[in-house]
Amino acid sequence: MIALQARTLQVYVFMRVLRMVGYFTLAIAALALLVDFTELSNRTGSLPDYTALRALGISAMRVPFILQVALPFVMLFATIATLIALNRKYELVVARAAGMSAWQFLTPTWAAALIIGLAGTLILNPLAANGFSLAQAIEGSWRGSGTSGLFETREPWLRQGREGGGAFIITAKTVAGQQVSLYEATFLEIGADQRVLARHDADRARLEEGRWVLEAVTTSVARRRPVRTEEMIVPTRLDQEAIRQALVPPEMVPIYSLGRQIEAARSFGVPAAPFSMQYHSLIALPALMVAMAMIAATVSLRFVRFGQSARLIVAGVAAGFLLYVVTALAKSFGGTGAMPPVVAAWLPVVGGILFGIGYLLNHEDG
Repeated sequence: MIALQARTLQVYVFMRVLRMVGYFTLAIAALALLVDFTELSNRTGSLPDYTALRALGISAMRVPFILQVALPFVMLFATIATLIALNRKYELVVARAAGMSAWQFLTPTWAAALIIGLAGTLILNPLAANGFSLAQAIEGSWRGSGTSGLFETREPWLRQGREGGGAFIITAKTVAGQQVSLYEATFLEIGADQRVLARHDADRARLEEGRWVLEAVTTSVARRRPVRTEEMIVPTRLDQEAIRQALVPPEMVPIYSLGRQIEAARSFGVPAAPFSMQYHSLIALPALMVAMAMIAATVSLRFVRFGQSARLIVAGVAAGFLLYVVTALAKSFGGTGAMPPVVAAWLPVVGGILFGIGYLLNHEDG
């Protein structure tokens, strides 16, 4: 009978956590949509293709990416809110009086965190990467600024050989995901003597088999008037994988494609650390969610008896923020190759989990 009651309470807590996560997710999604729509309208409202409905659609495509970034904090706040609500209604007090340990009624919160983390890795990440890439492509096609500030590029992006000697140096303001489309692109044509022969500014450059296709191109040559052409072809020997490796940020590659991207980078002899770091970060996301739930539990169990809610809530939020900052710093080190990506991805997460377990063991069983 007691075992049945324990399972019933665990299911109840599990559903409460999921419902609270849903509330926080909807609130953040609505706020992100409103802010992004306002900023996008200010940036592109004067363009001919702009309509409020289209801008709203572009902003909606970017919402999953913002949710993916905010997911650990959603888990932290949702767990804190759930445990506070259970404490204020004395439900946890009754559970303790019935002989249940903290580990029994906290296990459902960790199970919910694990499931939500898996959903974030396997479902939300592909939606975020593909949605953001599509939003970039649409916004770039409007010939606006084409960027949201999330993926600023550092020029030059790419240098490729040129027939007859010399090279093309390729730069652009925006890259749109997996099809390798560049918006507001610039191709600097360098001669064999390393002098600039011409500058080609294109509204869009798309990669096809063995060539770049530049659209709406303005060609500038020294001491001549710029010439406007509708289309220009630039041959290239690089394939899509090589160019994608050089141009596409790791955050815009879905987890299902990261393995191929890492192998492509290694085969071309270029550093694969940024893509490897992104891959291991996504694999570690469910464990990070569990760590956030554990940190929330350390500050949410003793409110009713000691009246320390305000101070402990601030402490819990600060601890969760600190874990997130350490995770981001480790990701930066892993992305540059300063430390192995697998270590950079898992070390902060394991540290957060061990901290939560140690605290709970000391205060609940010690």
